[in-house]
Amino acid sequence: MLDATTRSGGTATVSPRTAATELAVATTAGPVAPARFAARVTRVLLSPWSRLSLLVALLASAATAVVLFQPQRLLTDGWPPQLGGAAAAVAYALAYGLCTVAFVPRPLLNLAAGALFGAQLGLASALAGTVLGAGTAFCLGRVLGQDALRPLLRGKWLKAADGQLSRHGFRSMLAARLFPGVPFAAANYCAAVSRMGLLPFLLATGLGSIPNTAAYVVAGARASTPTSPAFLIAMACIALPGLAGAVVAWRKRHRLRGR
Repeated sequence: MLDATTRSGGTATVSPRTAATELAVATTAGPVAPARFAARVTRVLLSPWSRLSLLVALLASAATAVVLFQPQRLLTDGWPPQLGGAAAAVAYALAYGLCTVAFVPRPLLNLAAGALFGAQLGLASALAGTVLGAGTAFCLGRVLGQDALRPLLRGKWLKAADGQLSRHGFRSMLAARLFPGVPFAAANYCAAVSRMGLLPFLLATGLGSIPNTAAYVVAGARASTPTSPAFLIAMACIALPGLAGAVVAWRKRHRLRGR
């Protein structure tokens, strides 16, 4: 066996095995501090509150873009003449979805869809945009906001809403879409924070949004003839669900107080 060092002419020499070991230790010990720093930065960036801050920044930027570009001018200026037919309806559905994420009121978008494309094509475009916008908001809220916001669900009303959406997601979301008492964006992000699944959320949104969306689209398509039966029926279909939603919300309010 050779010692770690051997004497040769009065000079200490290191054996090859010892030199290789020391070189490996020196090589692996160097980047330990940068690796730890990178891991710490990654944990901070991916923490629940950092992701929630990113969500708030994205929504604030989207709302600012809406204020600057004013997409509601479609109601007065019309659709760009370069697009027409089905391609225009698809483009409008994409723009509709992005606008709903940026808190543009859906009634304005539905009226514009009817005015631009008529009742049938306008309804298809508006429903596609509704589902797209709701799904985008749900995914953003689920990925960026759920972990930070769920521990804050401590109030009686918040716990009741979370339990209802988590246990009866499809039925609760369908009711929220049928009765326009709950704001569209609020329903999206409340469902995202709850434990509701994405597929029941999208199905309930698509089915529950049909009556209200159709009423606004028909009203937009027949706005030039406000005394026509179609326009008057559409306005009645807008007003009656709103009144029914207010009554249901009032009754639920007393039930929640009694718990």
